[in-house]
Amino acid sequence: MHNSIIDCIGNTPLIRLNRLSDETGCEILGKAEFMNPGGSVKDRAALGMIRAAMASGELRPGGTIVEGTAGNTGIGLALVGNALGFRSLIVMPDNQSKGKINTLRAHGAEVRLIPPVPYKNPEHFVHTSGRIAAEMNAENANSAFWPNQFENLANRDFHEQTTGPEIWEQTEGRVDGFVCSVGTGGTLSGVGRALKARNPDIKIALSDPGGSALHHYFAHGELKSVGTSITEGIGNSRITANLESAPIDISWQIPDSEAIPMVYSLIRDEGLVLGSSSGINVVGALRLAQDLGPGHTIVTLLCDSATRYMERLFNAEYLQSQGLSLPTWYQP
Repeated sequence: MHNSIIDCIGNTPLIRLNRLSDETGCEILGKAEFMNPGGSVKDRAALGMIRAAMASGELRPGGTIVEGTAGNTGIGLALVGNALGFRSLIVMPDNQSKGKINTLRAHGAEVRLIPPVPYKNPEHFVHTSGRIAAEMNAENANSAFWPNQFENLANRDFHEQTTGPEIWEQTEGRVDGFVCSVGTGGTLSGVGRALKARNPDIKIALSDPGGSALHHYFAHGELKSVGTSITEGIGNSRITANLESAPIDISWQIPDSEAIPMVYSLIRDEGLVLGSSSGINVVGALRLAQDLGPGHTIVTLLCDSATRYMERLFNAEYLQSQGLSLPTWYQP
C-alpha cells in the first residue's frame, strides 16, 4: 500500500525495444517514465525540488508553487503540490499543446499563458514566473516558492539519487550507455553522474533536437542553434546550472525527419504511444548502439505520451507544413 500518490513516483520499469534490439544486436531499453502518476519524467524533478524546498523552509504550509514551464514540470508540480497541500501557479508560453494546458488546469493549477520570446527577453516565461513569485513574497513573506527548475540543483540531485541507481540495479550493472535529450539538464546530468560513479566507462550521450544549441556546444564548443523541431520542452540555448556537471561523452542532433517516424514506429512495433521527445531519445539510443556495436546495453527514457501532442503528431496539415507526414496506417 502507498500512503500517497507521490509514493508512486519513480521505480519505473525498463522496457526492451524489441525491433531495434534485434536489428542492432544490442539490448536497447526504455525507462518507462510515462508511467509516473503525472504521466512524465518531470514528476521526479517536481518531487525533488518540492522536498528540498520543504526541508529548507523555503516552501511553507499553505504556500503557492510558482513556476515557468512548457508543461510537464508544471503537471508534476501541481500533482505533488496537491498531495502535499500547496497551490500551483504555472506560467507557460501560449504555443504549447492544448493537451498539456488542459491537463494542467485539470490538476487545479492556475495557468497564465504568455507570448513566447527568447530567454534573454525579460518577458520570457521563466523570468515572468520569478517576478510573480517575488511580488507575492514581497506582499506576504514566504507565501510563494519559485522552483526555477533550470538552475535548481535539487532537480539534478533527485535523478542522481533515484533514476540513475534504478537503471544500474535494473540492468544488474550491465548498462554500457545512457542517452536522452535535455531541457533543464537535470535528467541527463543526474543519471550520468550516478552511472559514471558506478562505472566510469559507461557512455553518456546527448540526443538534441533541431533548434537547440546544445549539440553544437558539446561537439564544437560554441552555443549555436541549428535547424528547427516540432518537439516541445527539450533543447536549450544556454548551459544551465543542472547541465554544467553533466558528464557527456558524445552528442548528436536528431532531425524531426528521423524522430517523428520513430514515434510512429514505436506505436506499431512496440505498442508504445509516446511523444516526440521519446522519438528523439530512441533515435539517440539507436545511434549509440551503432556506435558501440553489438552486445551492448543501451538505456534511454520514454518521457511521456503522444496523447499530449495530438494536434501536432496526428495533424496531417500541420505535419505537411513542417515537411513531415502521417504514417500510412493512420486513419484520420
